[in-house]
Amino acid sequence: MTIKELQPSAIWGYFHDITQIPRPSKKEEKILAYLKEFASRHNLEAKQDKAGNLLITKPATSGKEALPTVILQSHVDMVCEKNSDVEHDFDNDPIETVIEGDWVKAKGTTLGADNGIGVAAQLAVLAADDLSHGKIEALFTIDEETGLTGANSLEKGFMTGDILINLDTEEEGEIYIGCAGGRGTKAYFHYKPKNAPKNRFWFKVSVKGLRGGHSGSDIDKKLGNANKLLARFLYPFTRGKYGFNLVEITGGNLHNAIAREAYAVVGVKEKYKEEVRVKLNRFLAEVQEEYKKSDPGLAIHLETMPPATKVIKKGTSKKLIRSLMACPHGVIGMSQEMPGLVETSTNLASIKMMDGHVIEVGTSQRSSVESQKKQVVQMVAAVFELAGAKVVHNDGYPGWAPNPDSNILRHAQAVYKRLYDKEPAVKAIHAGLECGLFLEKYPHLDMISIGPDVTDVHSPDEKMKISSVGKFWDFLVKLLEEIPARG
Repeated sequence: MTIKELQPSAIWGYFHDITQIPRPSKKEEKILAYLKEFASRHNLEAKQDKAGNLLITKPATSGKEALPTVILQSHVDMVCEKNSDVEHDFDNDPIETVIEGDWVKAKGTTLGADNGIGVAAQLAVLAADDLSHGKIEALFTIDEETGLTGANSLEKGFMTGDILINLDTEEEGEIYIGCAGGRGTKAYFHYKPKNAPKNRFWFKVSVKGLRGGHSGSDIDKKLGNANKLLARFLYPFTRGKYGFNLVEITGGNLHNAIAREAYAVVGVKEKYKEEVRVKLNRFLAEVQEEYKKSDPGLAIHLETMPPATKVIKKGTSKKLIRSLMACPHGVIGMSQEMPGLVETSTNLASIKMMDGHVIEVGTSQRSSVESQKKQVVQMVAAVFELAGAKVVHNDGYPGWAPNPDSNILRHAQAVYKRLYDKEPAVKAIHAGLECGLFLEKYPHLDMISIGPDVTDVHSPDEKMKISSVGKFWDFLVKLLEEIPARG
């Protein structure tokens, strides 16, 4: 069976189409062209703003013209992560999907259900001729995953709707009414290459096998961070007798993903060759015990390397490793308003060797409390400033403050209870959604966010529960069919 044969056929058919279209962040031209062709084929009005966001409008069905206009919203880009042993060109290759029991996943890459299933749901609504609803505006935003660029650049007056249903959360049976705000912090270490010393044992140490995950929704799951584990192993060698030299270091990739893999090429005095191996075996046993439940696939490999010709200046390499060791990662504080919700966190996301003898360390901070977001941003910055790095921040994005008195929330709760004879959970999410940015330009919007079950997003383990997609679809259809008239 392929995903095109799954039910409901409309939403799964469109999801299959979307998996065949490459759509990395900042390279959404192909998916936008597909959406424009879809609108033309269905005789629907489509318009695009200067940023690239696309709005497709479907008129109300007969007798429903007086109902409030509902905006359905998803982002068209996806996180492009793959296992290191997988050959895949995200700019050109389609996603290969497989069915495993009640789950759909991809072969060694991210699936793109975040947020492809939301896009598929929008298209299924727009194409349907058997649904009864008021006017629908389907908003497709660009570049959500690398900075919420589309939502941040959305023009005032581009939409006319009163209600917005975001389709970018990942737990069926849960209705989200708030999210954290976030900001990115990068540190830049400028170094001078030096001639490599003689009589060194050169080795490559690689951290692999971690699950990774979303730096917002998975930050409290005690997952291993490859960058932190690499720094933990290397830190003792920066002190004392070893004659530590760093040749190369790389780890992680995206600001909103927990690092799954990292490696460094290092030299120590030849006489400590066996001590390095002993330390690695002990360290590996320790961390495998720490992460035996959350990351049972954790592995650390040591590989002998040929003699290096150049190394990073010793003062810089020591400061880099020590700052990576000191940099906080994970949950900083829990919410006092909503039990169980992470309030504040930070992610040590990436380490990259750049042109011009520069090492870039990427981090991201999140909080549902603006003052705490500022505090954790400053905390991370201070660590790298003490190490002599140049620190820069992006503009970030605002949180979405919960509105428990929302009319669309009350309507959604009633519809869900009637459909499934149980109350939906009402929550806020630690991950970033675009809703806070929409409110800055459309403060009148009444918003909720829903979606099917999707796990391990932003990693090659990403998968979507098939049975939850049908429930999500039925819930969305009923929400639209029963939208109450303006009060």
